[in-house]
Amino acid sequence: MKTDRSKVRRIPKRGSYDNEIIYRILDKEFICQIGFVHEDHPVVIPTIYGRKEDTLYFHGANVSRMLQSMEEGISLSINVTRTNALVLARSAFHHSLNYESVTLFGQAYLVEDDKEKSEALRIISDQVLADRWEEVRQPNAKELNVTKVLKFKIEEGSAKIRDEGVGDDEKDYELDIWAGLLPIERKFGNPVSDPFLREEIKLAESVKKVINEKL
Repeated sequence: MKTDRSKVRRIPKRGSYDNEIIYRILDKEFICQIGFVHEDHPVVIPTIYGRKEDTLYFHGANVSRMLQSMEEGISLSINVTRTNALVLARSAFHHSLNYESVTLFGQAYLVEDDKEKSEALRIISDQVLADRWEEVRQPNAKELNVTKVLKFKIEEGSAKIRDEGVGDDEKDYELDIWAGLLPIERKFGNPVSDPFLREEIKLAESVKKVINEKL
């Protein structure tokens, strides 16, 4: 849904309200910034999320002030940003970034059904590292009792993407200054085993799949 709140105003041609574009950007990341007002003060807190269809899930300790505030159905603004390249111009003014970002608006609500709660935790885990959930011990009753899970239905938001080259002033093209794109690439490195790991335990399949994989 597009409203004045979610409308991209600065360089609107870079904006998109297409669900699939928004989902694609969200699926590349697993940390978002959640903005809300707590006791009359604006607060922004980073948190891990997981997406299933049009819903984001968050989790944390029962005592988390963010989750306690969100549980009350307050208004939230959520942002996810991925930087892909430095845009290095001839002039300082025209330096920029190539990026993909999503900004969402709405409310989050407590997940009270135990089955949905467990499924939400799996979704969050797999957003961070696919298939890891199936390799580990599942949360026990005590751990579930001290954990809150909230869900945020994506109803309003927009994506904004810059994927362009340098845009210098025409007269600056004569300057003897290098200009261009400096790509930003991310990947998982070589795993480091826990020092208490038994020697006979082999590397997890979920880790093998992503070693040196570009993110």
